Amino acid sequence: MKKRGRPARPVASAKGKPRDADKATRGGQPFIILTGLSGSGKSQAIRALEDLGYFCVDNLPTTLIPTLARLSMRAGGDIDKVAIVVDVREGNFLSSLPKMLERLRKMPRLNPVLIFLEASHDALVRRFSETRRPHPLAPNRSVTEGIRDEHTRMQPIRELADEIVDTSNMTVHELRQFFMSLSRGRGRAKLVMTLVSYGYKYGLPVDADLVFDVRCLPNPYFVPGLRRRTGRDRAVASFMERDASTREFMDRLDAYLKYVVPYYVAEGKSYLTVAIGCTGGRHRSVMIAERLKRAHADTAGVRVRVQHRDVAHA
Repeated sequence: MKKRGRPARPVASAKGKPRDADKATRGGQPFIILTGLSGSGKSQAIRALEDLGYFCVDNLPTTLIPTLARLSMRAGGDIDKVAIVVDVREGNFLSSLPKMLERLRKMPRLNPVLIFLEASHDALVRRFSETRRPHPLAPNRSVTEGIRDEHTRMQPIRELADEIVDTSNMTVHELRQFFMSLSRGRGRAKLVMTLVSYGYKYGLPVDADLVFDVRCLPNPYFVPGLRRRTGRDRAVASFMERDASTREFMDRLDAYLKYVVPYYVAEGKSYLTVAIGCTGGRHRSVMIAERLKRAHADTAGVRVRVQHRDVAHA
């Protein structure tokens, strides 16, 4: 479909992949305006953007949007990307959005992107039925009447959109993937992988996603000269590395994490806690956590940190 010689707006597929994200990935500070039909997933979308490091505002009055854009660009780097939700809940939205959008597109160093979320009539009816929430345009009418009324009113806004996303068959994870694709190449938020060493005698870390028990390895605690040291000491590391089974264990664990961590990155997970446990949490678990930190320091899309929970116990 063409509109006055301009190409039609791209529509994302049911899998959440935009056909054309040039607008969303060009230079300038990202400034996403998220709108669309009630029940189309705007709440889930704004949460996904917040997880990706966006400064998010829900239901901001349209007249204040240019002010927020100016403030974000002179915030001294504290705010580097913004996402806002505007919809029919805001009274002046339909009449003021076109002019406001034109003002934003004239601002230097700003990359405004208007994303319109929609869904099929049946999908919207089902969602309102499941949540038991009234449609904002039909407090005293049927949901079907409200949906049809909103669809008609929002059509001019839909024509202005840079991206149109049909969420009818999308899961929450697929919607998140769509917004991750818009952020790709823009320094999107990295997965924070925390390597936690701990002692089983003090209990498992409550926030662990992956747990590895290294009590099967030779224990430096029983070597008199190493008992008071920790896994951060070179002497302890050398003792463990001399054992062939320990070297093989560490290599296999390292290879497993290198295989599985990219899947967590692709899924959009924000945090991954890898717990490595030995008896007291001072020697074996500490040494292996430090080794894994070095091995994964350059993993794409990952920021690695180490926490030695029980190393201070005597």
